[in-house]
Amino acid sequence: MNKLVDLLGIRVPIIQGGMGNISNAPLTAAVSNAGGLGTIGAGTMLPDEVEEIIKETKKLTNKPFAINIALSVSPYVKEVLSLVVKYKISTVSLSAGNPSPYIPKLKEHGVNVICVVASPKQAVKAEKAGADIIVAEGYEAAGINSNLETTTFALIPQIAESVTVPIAAAGGIADGKGLAAALALGASGVQMGTRLIATKEAPVHEAYKNTIVTADDKGTVIVGRTVGRVRRVLRTPYAEYLLQKEAEGISLEEFNSLTTENQHKFGALEGKLQEGFLNGGQISSLITTIPSVKELFENIIHEAKSELQRATHLI
Repeated sequence: MNKLVDLLGIRVPIIQGGMGNISNAPLTAAVSNAGGLGTIGAGTMLPDEVEEIIKETKKLTNKPFAINIALSVSPYVKEVLSLVVKYKISTVSLSAGNPSPYIPKLKEHGVNVICVVASPKQAVKAEKAGADIIVAEGYEAAGINSNLETTTFALIPQIAESVTVPIAAAGGIADGKGLAAALALGASGVQMGTRLIATKEAPVHEAYKNTIVTADDKGTVIVGRTVGRVRRVLRTPYAEYLLQKEAEGISLEEFNSLTTENQHKFGALEGKLQEGFLNGGQISSLITTIPSVKELFENIIHEAKSELQRATHLI
C-alpha cells in the first residue's frame, strides 16, 4: 500500500514539478493520463491564463491534477487559490514561501496540500500546518533552489525520520533507478521536472530539449549566489551572461529583472539561448531520449521494479 498514491488518486508514484510559466494543458494531462499527478505551474501568469489552462486540461483528462503556486513568485496567490476552489482542483502544491497561512482554507475545501521543502525543519513546520504530502527537494533540482545546498539523497532519510506524512523526493531523479533509490530511503514517490521537459508533449522549443539531452556532467550551473537568489539553470549563453553580470557586481533588483519567469518562458518557448534562461537539473546528463510521457512512465516503473528486485539479492 502506497499512501501517496492512494491520497492523490493516481496509479504511479510520480508527480510533475510546477514548471512555472511554461506549463500547459497537454503536458499536464499527459502526466495524469499516464498515471501520475500532472501539475499546472501558476508561475507569474495572470489568473485568466491559469483559468484557461485549467479548462483545457479538464477537456484532455478526467484524472486528478494539481496546481503549483510558487508563493514568493506569483503576484496572484489569492486569485489562483480561488480558481482551485471554483474548479474543484484536488491538489495544490505550495513552494518558494511559507505555506502556513494558505493551508487552512484549502483544507476547508477538501484540497490535498503538497508542500515543497528543503530541510527537516521546514518539513516539520509544514506537517504541523496541515500538509498532506511533503516534497523534499534537493540541491540538484532545477530552477529556484534553496541556499542550504543539501542533496536529495541526504535530505530524504532526514525528513523521513522527522514527519509521518508521505514524502516525494525531488531533484536528480529521471529514471527507475532514481525512483527505486528514493523508495529505499523512505520516500513514497518522486517529483520530476527536468525529465518531463524532454518529452514529446512538453510545450518547449526543441533547442530546450536538445540542450538537456546533450548535456554532460557540467551541463548545469548555479546563478544568483551573489545576491542570495539561488537558481539552477542549463549552461547556455544566457547563463554565462548572468554569471558575468554577477562577476561585475549585479544588484538584486537587476538580477531579478533578468531571471523572471517571463524571461524563462521567452528562452524556453522560443529557443533563444542568448536571450532567455532554461531551468535544468543536474540529472540532465543522464537524459538522452525524448519519449512520450506514457513511454517514460512505463520504463521508469519497469526499471524501478527490476532494480529493487536486483538489490534484494545483493544482501
